[in-house]
Amino acid sequence: MKAQEMFWIWFLDHEDELYNINLTQDEKREDLFNQLSVELSKVDINLTFELGPQEYKREFIISAAGIKRAFPTVLSLVEAAPTLERWTVIPFRPRRPVEGFIRFRNKCIDTKEVQFTLLDNGKTPGIYLFMPGYLEEDSDLKQIGYLLLDQALGENDVEYKLGLIKMYASESRTEGNHYPLVELPVLFDQLVVKLEGRN
Repeated sequence: MKAQEMFWIWFLDHEDELYNINLTQDEKREDLFNQLSVELSKVDINLTFELGPQEYKREFIISAAGIKRAFPTVLSLVEAAPTLERWTVIPFRPRRPVEGFIRFRNKCIDTKEVQFTLLDNGKTPGIYLFMPGYLEEDSDLKQIGYLLLDQALGENDVEYKLGLIKMYASESRTEGNHYPLVELPVLFDQLVVKLEGRN
């Protein structure tokens, strides 16, 4: 039996628990999420997940964690999903409103304090991302930077449509204008359309 099939058998066995779990209060959440992570890792060690809020249909997002090699695995796992009346299974982290705070381990960034510069090399958009307190050796802030890009543009567009990504401290001086992160989706899409029109 394929790893994808084994995963969905496990998911169906625990579907009720997952659907009914409270994302902020349920004491069983951590154990159940750890189990879910272990089962996903049996398909591919790089796979991660997100659960949406409990509504008529709950979102189950399967992510490649930005690892391009794992993208086909995400797609094949989603394609192998059984019919789930209470779930919407989504490949890759989708775009979401850029607002509030984002945390990773012991670091926290206010999205209002993040700025960007879009780069146009005539072929592929690039980006400079400016975050308060950023240091090249700070892997936690670097991870926050990638999470912010996934949130603003969606995991798929970051991987396949965005080229150069460089991160800097907020006070760094570089070429180009700085814009608040909330404006990134619109300006990025405009640049993609412009570049695609040249080809």
